[in-house]
Amino acid sequence: MIADGVSRRLMAGADGDMFKTLICLAAGTAVILIRWPTLLAAVLLTAIGHPTLADDIVRRGEAIGDSPAVDLKGAIAAPEALLGRSVIVEGTVDKVCQVKGCWMELMPSGESRGVRVTFENYGFFVPKDSMGWTARLEGEFVREHLSKRDVDHLVGEGATLQKQPDGTAVQISFVARGVELREPPAAGAS
Repeated sequence: MIADGVSRRLMAGADGDMFKTLICLAAGTAVILIRWPTLLAAVLLTAIGHPTLADDIVRRGEAIGDSPAVDLKGAIAAPEALLGRSVIVEGTVDKVCQVKGCWMELMPSGESRGVRVTFENYGFFVPKDSMGWTARLEGEFVREHLSKRDVDHLVGEGATLQKQPDGTAVQISFVARGVELREPPAAGAS
């Protein structure tokens, strides 16, 4: 524990100006004095040099590569030609699994029908609050045969599926290897 007299002197700052000095106590023993201008400069340099902070992109999985970009609306309308091919698609996140963020539904701009997206080998998840964000994904379209149990599970998490009379579903979905998400600008931001 720091002696009371030393504690008061440090709280006021070595130069008597408590607004210019920040004190960090680690485990109640170490005292580090940091000048506000130095702290501010360090924070700004970190934000400028850090790609996630600098450009506000949330990245998950592998880095987006050089696969061909395809129009999501066209891909959803005629997915057969793209099955198993590595492509890049872009759209808006319409729904996200609210349990883990282990799937999302991606919509083309201005459309009411999208595609369910899962993540390769269940290897990463997306933020559960990313609805309304724009997304850029690299991966493959696949045909999925879902059991009644899987359909019930996904619908219970909020997914939109077209059930067959027996409760199963066959759908085209997208398995992403890499995801980039960008939060929309805050209301009133320029």
